[in-house]
Amino acid sequence: MASKFDSSDSVVSIVVTYFPDPGGLKNLLAELSHQTDTVITVDNSNDQNTLAMISERIPGNGILIDQKENSGIAAAINCGIRQAQKQNAGYVVLFDQDSLPGPGMIQTLHSELQRHAQSGDKIAAVGPKYSDIKGELKSPFVRLDGRKLSRIECAEDEVVQVDHLISSGCLISMAALQDIGEMEEELFIDYVDTEWCLRAINKGYSLYGVGAAQMQHSLGDQLTTLFGRSHPVRGSLRYYYLIRNGIWVLRRPWISRSWRNMDRRRLFLIYIGCSLFIGSRFANWKMMTIGIWHSMTGRMGKYQ
Repeated sequence: MASKFDSSDSVVSIVVTYFPDPGGLKNLLAELSHQTDTVITVDNSNDQNTLAMISERIPGNGILIDQKENSGIAAAINCGIRQAQKQNAGYVVLFDQDSLPGPGMIQTLHSELQRHAQSGDKIAAVGPKYSDIKGELKSPFVRLDGRKLSRIECAEDEVVQVDHLISSGCLISMAALQDIGEMEEELFIDYVDTEWCLRAINKGYSLYGVGAAQMQHSLGDQLTTLFGRSHPVRGSLRYYYLIRNGIWVLRRPWISRSWRNMDRRRLFLIYIGCSLFIGSRFANWKMMTIGIWHSMTGRMGKYQ
């Protein structure tokens, strides 16, 4: 089958699912079947009824992979990447189950990535501008500026160099993946995209946010304000992974001093804020404290 793209390189989309909403998944897979050559769905649910529901929504150019357990977001993405390699893909574009790309989003990203590559830029990935699927929050891109992350409001006609892209909607060159490496499975969930982006930058690659590429993305069931910024309210287990994995990443020897100083402060504020002000405060404190201990003692992977 001929590629949907101008070049001979095909684009394969990878969707990771875990007990997905049937309607949202149907819309996502249908859109991706139009915008990419192959749609790979990797399911972590470990539930036959859920697997059957997903199977009914797989498009004609789709592949369904059953992980048979909750293997984590990183392992599921890596499984999809290996399948894409078998498809001889030139690029992969990653998606959470609760995202929805706008019309032509992936073609826009693909064109921008190729433009930078042809100009001699050592580029790893590009990502879209996204807003919360409930319309409550529009998220800017971010770039490290000294000891803080600057929030970059990217207009539709702008392309900006960034230090981080969320995994959902991120279009990645397979050639860059072979050099940078796959996602870090020890993290299981949270900081997976951050660690990969920082590793790419450490190897001399660039990342760009593309204002003309639009996506809707769910940022959480509830939003609150913490230290002057909107913050998605998560369960206590997610705060465990957030703190544990954040500290683990900070301990990598190749992390820059600037990023280490910035994120150490950010994690401290999250620990204090979620222990005192957000959600189930005692449970948050308990799980984040366990996360600190597990990170320092090397207990990674899925929480047991």
